[in-house]
Amino acid sequence: MNRLKIAVLIGAAFALGACTNAGRFDDADGFGADGAGAGFDVGSAQDPNSPAYFAQTIGDRVLFAVDQSSISSEAQSVLAGQASWLNNNPEFTAVIEGHADEQGTREYNLALGARRANAVQEYLVSQGVAGTRLRTVTFGKERPLEICSEESCYAKNRRAVTILTAGGTS
Repeated sequence: MNRLKIAVLIGAAFALGACTNAGRFDDADGFGADGAGAGFDVGSAQDPNSPAYFAQTIGDRVLFAVDQSSISSEAQSVLAGQASWLNNNPEFTAVIEGHADEQGTREYNLALGARRANAVQEYLVSQGVAGTRLRTVTFGKERPLEICSEESCYAKNRRAVTILTAGGTS
């Protein structure tokens, strides 16, 4: 029985050891198996075609003023980047979430969140993103980022967030 345990442990050690050299399939020219050689990990925040890059570098959210659903100039800049990214990555679709702060009734904030999500969708479509790749949903005040009764918290909760999903049209 002890020999069986030792054999299993040795086998597990070899299996784990085989996983430690991520670059073992790289070609001698340094471009890797996929030929990318761009100096970043595919799918990382440094990969310009990754959802992580979209969220962290482009920006996945825009903020709104109190009781407003109009797109500010700052939001337009972020959304122009989102549109460009989506146009260059047709394998992704997006769900645009509309949110509101905790002030006001649940019904009012659901409607306001829907107007915000629709405003973002319309802007992205105006920038060439196919409307069939975009869907909206409203959460109103149901999913706050910050919970407090101060303007600094309210401001973070008045937002629209673009969530990427795989399976776009090409």
